[in-house]
Amino acid sequence: MAFESLLKRIELPHGSKWINEDIRPVESGRRTWTWLTFHNMWLLINCNIATFLTGSALIPLGLTWWQAIIAITIGNVIATAALLLSSLAGAYYNIGFPVFSRSGSLFHSYNTWYGFQAWIGGECVYLILLSFDPSYGQRIPNTIPDSEGMTSAQFVSYVIFSVVSLPALWIKPHRLEKFFYVASSFTLVFFLVLLIWALATMGPEGFGNTLDSDGVIPVTGGPYSTVWLMIFGIMSTVGSIAAGIMNQNDYARLARRPSDAIWGQVISFPLYSVFTSVLGILVTASTQRRLGGEAIWNPPTLFVRLLEKDQNAGTRAALFFAGLALVISQIGSNLPGNALAGGIDLAATFPRYLNIRRGAYIIALLSPVVNPWRLVNTATTFLTVLSSYSVFLAPMTGLMASSYLLVNKKKLNIDDLYRGDSSSIYWYTKGWNWRAPIAWVIGVVPCVPGFIAAVNTSVKVSDAATELYYCNYLFGFLASGVVYWVLHLVFPAAEVDDFVRKSPSARTLQQSCRDDWEAIAETSVSDNGSKAPEIAEVVGVGGKA
Repeated sequence: MAFESLLKRIELPHGSKWINEDIRPVESGRRTWTWLTFHNMWLLINCNIATFLTGSALIPLGLTWWQAIIAITIGNVIATAALLLSSLAGAYYNIGFPVFSRSGSLFHSYNTWYGFQAWIGGECVYLILLSFDPSYGQRIPNTIPDSEGMTSAQFVSYVIFSVVSLPALWIKPHRLEKFFYVASSFTLVFFLVLLIWALATMGPEGFGNTLDSDGVIPVTGGPYSTVWLMIFGIMSTVGSIAAGIMNQNDYARLARRPSDAIWGQVISFPLYSVFTSVLGILVTASTQRRLGGEAIWNPPTLFVRLLEKDQNAGTRAALFFAGLALVISQIGSNLPGNALAGGIDLAATFPRYLNIRRGAYIIALLSPVVNPWRLVNTATTFLTVLSSYSVFLAPMTGLMASSYLLVNKKKLNIDDLYRGDSSSIYWYTKGWNWRAPIAWVIGVVPCVPGFIAAVNTSVKVSDAATELYYCNYLFGFLASGVVYWVLHLVFPAAEVDDFVRKSPSARTLQQSCRDDWEAIAETSVSDNGSKAPEIAEVVGVGGKA
């Protein structure tokens, strides 16, 4: 009884089993994102330390600087194409990723990348604390084993960053424009200044051997050749944003017009990702000789080493401002890229009790369980983590693209996405579209042996298995997408096929959806004066909880 009473108390005012205000189609009042908003979002998400690490982490594999840049560029072209495909349902029907998944792909993704970005943010806070007291790291007794890859002082900084980030989670997605303007300005200026400083102060000795052009590995001939390591670098580049690609409908739905979502991303996404990755390589190379020949690929670690060499007032001031700019950058990228995305997923899973804000705070509170401090110890670990995302998320993204473009032919019955019984055309077989998990498994399983061998080096697999793993994103996306489409051709879902065949054009359906849900949004006024429908009761949507 006590538990039931608690659940009753935390129920949302306008929520039911399948819908609440945060996951319904977005009406015009909340479609506030212009092309500039999308531009600033990707500036923030891609101009950050994680992208910096993606570029710099390719060099220790054995690639030369120009080979790494080629891999980064190709990877971002592929990622941009996948991103745009994943934005279509949101841009045209104003629905988020988890709601669109109800049309057949049946997958949600609960974001665990928040913890990694928060740990990096903690390293930035650590810089600020060191700028005040260069002995800060020694003043806090370390009670954490070396095997954990962190110290007590670093963990305290991580906690500080996590707490400082919490107020930002309160911002609703459609209110993020001003925050993006401020944070993106700080971020872009910092990274430009970092690059100029690194190049201007490297001295007459020039770049370190990070920019050596002589390859030390064979061009072809097995998974450890240049060609295959470049392929691995390409897939790792895509993998670094695999979660953001898959759930991009969550933000495309906020676009003022569909074209804002398309043109606001097609240039900004690859531009800032390539820029930051290349910047990482250049900064690593230009600071290498002054640090005894060691290539430092993590910016906070780089600044700590500079402080160890010179603790004068100028160095400490630079450390403070660098730490402050990086903290803003990390909050700016972690908020839309992880916290709100995860919050939307949870809101769609438990819409009676969770909205985006509640979901985002749950993501933040649970983020330490992924042990994010273990992910940045070495380049190999970092790239393995990125590739693991591709192995499991690329097939899901392929399913979504196939579902929207090939199976549903861009025609969606939006009302039925909020019905959870046999009255919905997306009920399939007792609420289960068995085609989706089969297609997903076919896209995942062939890459698993190579993935296991990458995680556990004591496991030996064939070269072919390793090479297939290196192709994980493209293979998973295409294999699962094609199999899903073929299964629908061979074993059609009668009600979905009937709707697609008999309904008017996709453009007509999209306009009808916007008009209908705009009318629903105007049927009542919430307590705070903003327009909000009694969504659990209108047009039968969500009412069958």
